[in-house]
Amino acid sequence: MRKLILTAAIALQALLGRSQVTTDPAMPIASQPVVITFHADEGTAGLKGYSGDVYAHTGVITTKSTSTSDWQHVKAAWSTNLPACKLTRTSTDTYTLSITPSVNEFYGVDAGETILQMAFVFRGSTGSPEGKATGGKDILVDVYQGELSVAFQEPSDAFVFADAGSTLTVKVGAVDATQISLAMDGVQIAQSATSPLTHSLTVPASGTHTLEATATNGSRSATDRMTLTVAGTTVEAARPAAATRRGYNRHSDTEGTLVLYAPGKQRVYVAGSFNDWQPFDDYLMKRDGDYFWLTLSGLTPGTEYAYQYWIDSDVRVADPYTNKALDPWNDRYIPASVYPGLMDYPEGLADNLVSVFCTAEDVYDWQVDNFEAPAADRLVVYELLLRDFTDAGTVSAAIDRLDYLQDLGVTAVELMPINEFEGNSSWGYNPSLYFAPDKAYGRPDDYRRFVDECHKRGMAVIIDMVLNHSFGQSPFVRMYWNSELQRPAADNPWYNEVYAIKNPDLQWGYDFNHESTETQALVDSICSFWLNSYRVDGFRFDFTKGFTNTEYPADSWAGTYDQSRIDILTRMAGAIRAIKPDAYIICEHLADNDEETVLADAGLMLWGNFNYAYNQLTMGWLSSSSISGVAYKSKGWSRPNLVAYMESHDEERLMYKNMAYGNTSATGYDATDLATALARCEAAATLFFPVPGPKMIWQFGEMGYDISIDDNGRTGEKPVCWNYLNSTSRAHLVDVYRALVRLRAKWPVFGTDNFTVSTSATSATRSVILRHDEGSVVAVANFDVAEATATVLFPAVGTWFDYFNNTTYTVMSAVEKITLAPGEYHLFSQQDFGAFETPYTATSGIDAADIAAVADGLTLCPVPAGAELGIGTTLGGSKTLGIFALDGRRVLTGGFAGSSTVVDVAGLPRGVYVLHLDSESGRQARRFVKK
Repeated sequence: MRKLILTAAIALQALLGRSQVTTDPAMPIASQPVVITFHADEGTAGLKGYSGDVYAHTGVITTKSTSTSDWQHVKAAWSTNLPACKLTRTSTDTYTLSITPSVNEFYGVDAGETILQMAFVFRGSTGSPEGKATGGKDILVDVYQGELSVAFQEPSDAFVFADAGSTLTVKVGAVDATQISLAMDGVQIAQSATSPLTHSLTVPASGTHTLEATATNGSRSATDRMTLTVAGTTVEAARPAAATRRGYNRHSDTEGTLVLYAPGKQRVYVAGSFNDWQPFDDYLMKRDGDYFWLTLSGLTPGTEYAYQYWIDSDVRVADPYTNKALDPWNDRYIPASVYPGLMDYPEGLADNLVSVFCTAEDVYDWQVDNFEAPAADRLVVYELLLRDFTDAGTVSAAIDRLDYLQDLGVTAVELMPINEFEGNSSWGYNPSLYFAPDKAYGRPDDYRRFVDECHKRGMAVIIDMVLNHSFGQSPFVRMYWNSELQRPAADNPWYNEVYAIKNPDLQWGYDFNHESTETQALVDSICSFWLNSYRVDGFRFDFTKGFTNTEYPADSWAGTYDQSRIDILTRMAGAIRAIKPDAYIICEHLADNDEETVLADAGLMLWGNFNYAYNQLTMGWLSSSSISGVAYKSKGWSRPNLVAYMESHDEERLMYKNMAYGNTSATGYDATDLATALARCEAAATLFFPVPGPKMIWQFGEMGYDISIDDNGRTGEKPVCWNYLNSTSRAHLVDVYRALVRLRAKWPVFGTDNFTVSTSATSATRSVILRHDEGSVVAVANFDVAEATATVLFPAVGTWFDYFNNTTYTVMSAVEKITLAPGEYHLFSQQDFGAFETPYTATSGIDAADIAAVADGLTLCPVPAGAELGIGTTLGGSKTLGIFALDGRRVLTGGFAGSSTVVDVAGLPRGVYVLHLDSESGRQARRFVKK
């Protein structure tokens, strides 16, 4: 059985690469040289017309390989231009590569290991573009050992379809043979004394037939087999009444109907684990208009079955509506702890992704049935990538961190794409299947439990959905593919044949045609599935600016007003709200404001990127730093539908740029100092979260994540940094985020429609003013690296509460002058919001470099301090005292015995400081403000 499977695998892979690579000799022998000829205009023609140098990224499949994608003895890393792997251009789009002095020696394979196939991906000298086999797979070339061998060279597939009465050219190659014969169903039909044997076969009228090639050499023989199925006639019949959806329709524990929408196709066979992957006539699907269907009976209850569709004898695809898929390249790297009991891929029996259905009913015991989604205008969204959010990188591990998000005040968790994508480690913007959660993060019920656990904590779940484009693994792409031009075929119901927007920088993968009614129906079914089956609360749609067929100039970034795009998006929104009226619909649109205004007024929310402006301020560079756009009213919108963010998955991290590019002053203030840079992020948050309207946090942004977006490659895996909570200065930033987020949820003033945000793009100080009948709020900060005086327009005179300093401030006039130290910030309110709580700072100790046994019981008063600072401590014995500026400079030293003392701090400039107390029994540390 193992040998049969391997033979089928080799034959299938040879089919995929047969027209793109030829060899001399036709049957390469491991102990001899071979010349590879690469035809760049065949297969995946990324190198078609390419004028630069072409290299082979190559290795071998050997007896040590676990599959046909497990390369051994790879000649060089992807980016290495090894001279031995450089191809010679012999004519336009035709190249040769000499594998010499022998295949074994070229790859360095020793005795005891046998080469079965050579594996290739061809590439340009910079790593791009690529040339692969049709379907984006590796090109595999069979290798023989010089002993008696025989193989079908044409056709080279293990299963062949042909029309009755047609002529099928059969070519059989052999090594070390004195006689080759060809038989059909046990009857010899041709023979030859030399290789290859070529025979023109008239295809029988019907049935499935076995072709057997035999090579002999004296008393020895070798055999290869192929299955020939005479293409049947598709029966026209109405679908069963119970087969209402595309994909698998479960009728009972033992019966279900497969339904495929495939207009224009002539015949579709089903091959799967229920028929030993043999597409016999009984598995020729019936046709009902544009639909093909087949009812499967006699199935085993509670069993999973793998299957594919074989369309018009030449395309094999997974069911595009499957809820689970098997991946020949990536499943082996998913640990059993993440996905227990995952089926093995049917190696050698299928091609590309394989779909799966289960006869058991898909039922999850939901714990929350009456979840009410938080109000959109107060939404605080936490965007996270499951891969990089926890050490395990799974959806189950993320559940363990939901209490933290709840305590932070998050009201919605936004998951970067979770439907099946290409590979296991990805941002997810390369979708393959839209109805299957990606197995790399866990099982379907793990995802459902995540939603359930979020709902238990009052948090909504938003998923990132990529409907602008797909890539080559998608069955929707592969079903209608122009192999000559290497793009979606003209009759593809879902995709544009060519990119609608001519600037290639605006498109990735293959472009959905959102004007197509079939694409619209697909979009609606995708959204309905996730809303109903996984109870998500809404969607963030990636790059909705691309949902258009309007052609734009190359330099316009497609931002100009586009009514067709508006119509497409509002139609989609209406369909979603017909299912879930309160669903969140968030668009990454980033088009001109006149178009976004229409969408916002129609109830859609739109991403608002303010990374650059806020990062300019946190770095201490004041030019081009206007934050006025964070106010939805500044755009002329009537509804607070701007989802503003200082960071997202797509932007460089604030703290990375602070540390790398922060400004400094002549007096020694340094925005690149860790504690100082974190404090400046606190100031930015104070002028961000109070602005009315939904807000978004990128994962670990509240901790000052300072790993560059380009670390390990832009979309590469990043360090998981929960240890940041061990740092007092980082934990204090979390405290500030937490406080601001919680204030937004509790106090009506943060939802007012009467507010202003500083419009300056260059001033040192900025402010946000919220006016409300129950009490107003003023946030102000100095983003210079030197002291500055802010002119603040308070809505009223009198006593105001200075929230972060737990004190009061008397406003003497409507125009108040406040002198602020560099990086200093305040949140003033007419209402008493209570004490600023610091749960993370209080439990985290001091900065990570100074972690030690920390005693509780350090009190400072008054805060902010004036000329004197009172200190109360539970530390016993003699104590040394140190006060440090945020740039790390020690500015005051002292010591005392007993439980309290008063320190003269009159000589310290205004600003934020850190107090350290040390004794034999431990250390205590606190921040304080000197006014």
